[in-house]
Amino acid sequence: MPTFPRPTFPFEYEVDEEIAALRAHRAARGIPGKHAQELMVGTWNIANLGAQQRTSKDFALIAEILGGFDVIAVQECRSNTQDLLQIVHAMGEGWGYVMSDAAGNDERMVFIFDRRKLSLLEEIGEIAFPPSQLKHVKLVSAPKEKFIAFDRNPYLASFQLGERMSVQLVNVHLFYGDEKPAALRRRAIETAAVARWCDVRRKSKYSGAREIIALGDFNMPKAKRDGGNIVYEALTEKELILPGHSSEIGSSIASDNHYDQIAIYKSTAEGFAVQTGIFDYDKVIFKGLWQARSEAQFNAWLRYYISDHRPMWMRLKRNT
Repeated sequence: MPTFPRPTFPFEYEVDEEIAALRAHRAARGIPGKHAQELMVGTWNIANLGAQQRTSKDFALIAEILGGFDVIAVQECRSNTQDLLQIVHAMGEGWGYVMSDAAGNDERMVFIFDRRKLSLLEEIGEIAFPPSQLKHVKLVSAPKEKFIAFDRNPYLASFQLGERMSVQLVNVHLFYGDEKPAALRRRAIETAAVARWCDVRRKSKYSGAREIIALGDFNMPKAKRDGGNIVYEALTEKELILPGHSSEIGSSIASDNHYDQIAIYKSTAEGFAVQTGIFDYDKVIFKGLWQARSEAQFNAWLRYYISDHRPMWMRLKRNT
């Protein structure tokens, strides 16, 4: 998306106080900690990372949030990766990252992962379709819609946890456009392409990992489960499912939209104890700003220096 306007009013905060508030809220929300044989997967759209003038304090807070995951898919990292490097450095030793080339809106897809816990497997890259396969990407609700290409190619990476768990993650930031029918159909056909790729891959004996998870910013309209949502229908038509979560809030801070999702297969849901949720860090961070300014000013500060999205998390613990 275009960069947000930089707030014109000042605000100072103490990093240690904000980090303490984040940790307390994470515990209050019941978000699981990190354990040896469990996998904490996350996805977070960090608005215009590398294109907005964040400070070292902001990097420290973003790093604190990211540090609660074993691996997290990040969207909206620009070609300028200096902010990404600052954040990974702030996370401390033991963290690694891989990233895609920049595409639509000059955005990269990134995976940040804990090298002390996860091994990066060999298969990594952008997903793509040969021209002969484009015709097989279809929408049931709009059969004449044609898939030509992604605005930003989804990015995959595979990870190993111990001897019993390997995952292939597909990081997406799909086309948004606007809320008009033509843009929604394009959003949906890109989603259908992700679902088809995952379906073909899970049936292949050459799949690079046991579990396939599609996650990221699908720009999912808010009414995702009550029928008539062509993006939701496109994502779930090939048997991907969206486990329900206890956080009855969306991932968009200024609205109730559920843009961000983590999609798994039924076999994964049956093989693991699965928990999902949204970390609404915005409920506790920058309380001094909230008290001194309007809600609009608070949101403007938050979306510029942190993000306009909340991270979504999923915990996977293999059933014994």
